[in-house]
Amino acid sequence: MGTNQIEKRFYQVKIKGLDVTSLKELGRLIGPLQRQAFCKGYGKILDLTTAEVFTEAIVSLTQYYDQPLRCFTFGDFQIVPTVEEFEEILGCPLGGRKPYLFSGFLPSLSKIAAVVGDSARELDRMKQTRNDVVGLPRKYLEGKARDMENQEEWVPFADILALLIVGVVLFPNVDGLVDLAAIDAFLAYHHSKESPVVAILADLFDTFDRRCEKNSARIVCCLPALCVWLVSHLFQQDIRHPCLLQSYHSCVENRRVDWDQYLAGIGGRTINWFPRWKEGKEGVLFSYGGYPNKDEGLY
Repeated sequence: MGTNQIEKRFYQVKIKGLDVTSLKELGRLIGPLQRQAFCKGYGKILDLTTAEVFTEAIVSLTQYYDQPLRCFTFGDFQIVPTVEEFEEILGCPLGGRKPYLFSGFLPSLSKIAAVVGDSARELDRMKQTRNDVVGLPRKYLEGKARDMENQEEWVPFADILALLIVGVVLFPNVDGLVDLAAIDAFLAYHHSKESPVVAILADLFDTFDRRCEKNSARIVCCLPALCVWLVSHLFQQDIRHPCLLQSYHSCVENRRVDWDQYLAGIGGRTINWFPRWKEGKEGVLFSYGGYPNKDEGLY
């Protein structure tokens, strides 16, 4: 199933690490009870702000992306992120939920205003357009979060923090700007519990597809989730952690790797096909409605 590595085309890859320092600072403002409530409402997305991104690993992984099959093809095996794996990473199971799909229309400012505690008129004044992307300044939203913290309004604080994480970590686009399209995904989850998992995976594959079509394309997607997924399959662990992100943090091996050399040397017998975090999990999602979990050619 592998490809001839000699004939591979290598791409120049541009990756800029996510600046999540301010998000981590906001996360440290909430106490244990508020954190518990945040996790109940928004899963594990706050933990993603603490997941170190190994840009060298993503650069190396990019070279193995197989566009026709939308997977990563190595010498004797193929591997691809699945819906249930990203559900676990985000702590956001699909269950009976509807997957979020962008309608093509940006959300109304009045809906956003209800979350951030400002008027639609003020949001219209703050709204910016950069590189054809319409959004709200990140600093403005972080300021609103701090206003809520100062007033000890923890519910709206959590909502704004979640909105920031969705726009900066899950659906990054333009630096310093939270894309209104990403805010639409947040509102769909906030109001209707529509799962963003499928959209995050679609964004990931779209990013790698564009990399194949344009040599200098920048890799812009949910890098922390991708790193967590990759490391979970590369390194064996003796201890079974209850959470995939805990396993990622405890995996010290991933800090001592020459990623180009390591990925060039892995094989189907050394890959960690069933990470310990999966033990005790029931069921595998093969499809959701008419959408397959992964390309049928990979079964």
